[in-house]
Amino acid sequence: MRGPTRVRRAACAIAAALMMAGCSGGGGFGGAGVLTSSWGDPQNPLEPANTNEVQGGKVLDMVFRGLKKYDPRTGRAVNMLAERISTPDSRTFTVTVKDGWRFSNGEPVTARSFVDAWNYGASLRNNQKNAYFFGYIDGYDKVHPDSGRQRADTLSGLRVTGPRTFTVRLNQKFAGFPDTLGYAAYAPLPRAFFTDHAGWLRKPIGNGPYRIASYTKGSAMTLKKWNGYPGPDPARNEGVTLLVYTDSNTAYTDVLAGNLDLVDDVPATQLKNVRTDLDGRYINTPAGILQTLAFPYYDPKWNTAGARKVRTGLSMAINRAQITETIFRRTRTPATDWTSPVLGTAGGFQDGLCGHACDYDPAGARRLVREGGGIPGGRLKITYNADTGSHKQWVDAVCNSINNALGDDKACVGNPVGTFADFRNQIGQHRMSGPFRAGWQMDYPLIQNFLQPLYYTDASSNDGKWSNPQFDRLVDRANAETDRAASVRLFQEAEKVVRDNMAAIPLWYQNGSAGYTARLSHVTLNPFSVPVYNEIKVG
Repeated sequence: MRGPTRVRRAACAIAAALMMAGCSGGGGFGGAGVLTSSWGDPQNPLEPANTNEVQGGKVLDMVFRGLKKYDPRTGRAVNMLAERISTPDSRTFTVTVKDGWRFSNGEPVTARSFVDAWNYGASLRNNQKNAYFFGYIDGYDKVHPDSGRQRADTLSGLRVTGPRTFTVRLNQKFAGFPDTLGYAAYAPLPRAFFTDHAGWLRKPIGNGPYRIASYTKGSAMTLKKWNGYPGPDPARNEGVTLLVYTDSNTAYTDVLAGNLDLVDDVPATQLKNVRTDLDGRYINTPAGILQTLAFPYYDPKWNTAGARKVRTGLSMAINRAQITETIFRRTRTPATDWTSPVLGTAGGFQDGLCGHACDYDPAGARRLVREGGGIPGGRLKITYNADTGSHKQWVDAVCNSINNALGDDKACVGNPVGTFADFRNQIGQHRMSGPFRAGWQMDYPLIQNFLQPLYYTDASSNDGKWSNPQFDRLVDRANAETDRAASVRLFQEAEKVVRDNMAAIPLWYQNGSAGYTARLSHVTLNPFSVPVYNEIKVG
């Protein structure tokens, strides 16, 4: 361990600022049996349909349970509150909710708990970030129109048929729809959410294994074990205190000093020594996360046959193996397709689909860029946000690789944007003039989730506005297919269209990483790279 005395002083200062508590180790911040974990303030209030980023999602995973839950080992969608979900045609689904479930305030969870929550989430008036998840349901075009005023208050495709039953009518066939229902946007909500919305936001009430005890923005959130939780996955600790850190290096040094129990994002600068620093208490496991370079197809320069050759050439100019080894210390794996290995072959992962286009080939890269007419605009600027992650390091490395391959030390430069919020605003306003950083963390473990939201015409996360009628038709056919294997094969055909057009350049699959103190045991990360908090034991 390097410099423990110096690190402890720095860590204690941070901890004192965060918690106004003594520097007495992680357990001192929450009491016996309570673990402390690094965290970041959520971007939005913790409404299930309004949380679409990882930090808020961590809390929702502890506070809510939905119809489905994703197995923390395999990622497979298994029934949680759903007793059964049946369909005769992959378009109309009948849902039966299990009896005996309650919210932590004692209110029963019923069919209406889901239907009211989904109608709220879909409504344009409520401006929820995850509203598009309800876009598959009939009536969404009236509840959340692309333009103009809302023309209906509820989704016509939702109907309560009994205390524990409701039906869902989709606007297209989607055989995989039940497997999406483990996503937080589909969580049920108690009446208090609607009758005292402001009070609920101050202290959200859910039906998961934890209850929120307190939250001070910019400092910490305290969650306590709910002893009345009726589910099969209760908390094995007394609670979790999430401490806000703006620098993952500081969180890491606090773990070394024993002032924090768990850091779930080991920074790249610490990877060289993490195994010895933490005496083996380090996790590096595959996750459903893919890093790509996306392109602005709304800029005509990037939407030509020549530009397609250039994109393929740029892909061949990137030495993925070297970058993932030297910068990320094998916490990333060079990507060979546009999904993730966590899906497995049965789930649609196609190892090697990218082929030679993802191999480092400087001569081939120069030839294709030349045949495509050169880099549009004459110089490649890769835009990224500079405030989080290790983006500057890898973007600079990608540009160095491209420059070396093309024999031009000015061919590519990084284009940092100060904050993630500004970066996303520029993307949303279609102000990108060249490639930009794009990361995708799966919402649910289906090949559909890696393809349709990103590449379908006008899809919710199709930030570059790529559009291909053949791809769209294959996705529609895959969604309508009732046989899972046949549906996966059609999605794989759609992915080949993405490949043939190099719609985005796949860079690497990202692993989840975490480090923890000797106070903890049974620490694991799920396929979404989030700690399985309820399984962690303290002491």
